Amino acid sequence: MDIVLQAATRAKGKGPTINQLRKQEKLPGVIYGYNIQSTPIVMDYKETAKAVQKLGRTSVFKINIEGNQVNAIINEVQRCALKGHVKHIDFLSINMAEEITVEVPITIVGESIGVKEGGVLTQPIRELTIKVKPSNIPESIEIDVSDIEINGSLSVADFRSKVNFEVLNPDEDTLVTVTPPATASDDTAGQGDDGNQDIKATEAPESEA
Repeated sequence: MDIVLQAATRAKGKGPTINQLRKQEKLPGVIYGYNIQSTPIVMDYKETAKAVQKLGRTSVFKINIEGNQVNAIINEVQRCALKGHVKHIDFLSINMAEEITVEVPITIVGESIGVKEGGVLTQPIRELTIKVKPSNIPESIEIDVSDIEINGSLSVADFRSKVNFEVLNPDEDTLVTVTPPATASDDTAGQGDDGNQDIKATEAPESEA
């Protein structure tokens, strides 16, 4: 059964402030895009949070705005810098028959050969920008790193052919890389000088922490 979020319109510059709405467990937002003018809305905070947690942030949400139901995705979320709770949410109304551009989080799966040998895996990019029909938006994009060795990497160019949607990131963007452990270069740099070796030995626990 589809979850339908209820929303009411709110006048710009009038009515309760964001803080007042928050105390009433209401969430201010705005919806714009396909077949709708930019419309300030207010929603139930707990109902919206529960739906996002269940369906995932990249899902398509059905929103009923005082009798007018639209399909929409989350376009932007503003959070309180101190407490982390959501202050405001932007929804983008979409046409389910047309492809849209969205950012989808990356999930790393597998353990790389390089990591098993003591290497360090880094992930410069946390999301990919893709073009896809709304019904085919993945909750996350899995990247298998099992075959990556030390000094190896995986770029967008390497990854494109493995998915059935268009990736808009540049080919040269690096998704993951595996580098040698930092302690290997430290040991080499400390050879040949007793004083330097003493310093390296003292600093080693900090670099390993």
